[in-house]
Amino acid sequence: MRLSQEPLLSAEAIRARVEKLGAEISRDYAGRALSLVAVLKGAALFSSDLMRAIHLEHTIEYVRACSYAGAQSTGAVEWLHLPEKELAGRHVLVIEDILDTGRTLRALSEKLHALGTASVEICALLDKPSRRILPVEARYTGFTIEDRFVVGYGLDHDERYRHLDAIYCLEP
Repeated sequence: MRLSQEPLLSAEAIRARVEKLGAEISRDYAGRALSLVAVLKGAALFSSDLMRAIHLEHTIEYVRACSYAGAQSTGAVEWLHLPEKELAGRHVLVIEDILDTGRTLRALSEKLHALGTASVEICALLDKPSRRILPVEARYTGFTIEDRFVVGYGLDHDERYRHLDAIYCLEP
């Protein structure tokens, strides 16, 4: 597979959208106890930029799940790391790089609800609704894209390309 010559989403477009998402989240969660839960590794860059764009006090926790082998979903979610701090009674915003089949975010939402959270919502940088297997919706979405394999800005293919500041397609 090779990297497309031109980005699907430029660094400037991503930066502008993250700022808008931060403003929306700041407005919607004003006066509430907000905890961000970032899904590693893919959402690492997005969550770092987004938390700086949210202008209200919040905490951050990390989870790590594995559901892909190369470019293919395995169909199962394996938890490698879960939140370390108490989330009961807090409003949780899950930050994910891409909402694809819905398996990971459905499993994580159920796990977080079981911890006694006040609410659980999703903020996904990318949404691929054509790939959805489970009915999962993001309250906040950066961009809706077609069914293409994308890398960059934290997204990878076998741990490559995460460092890119824009999002590119991988082409056969």
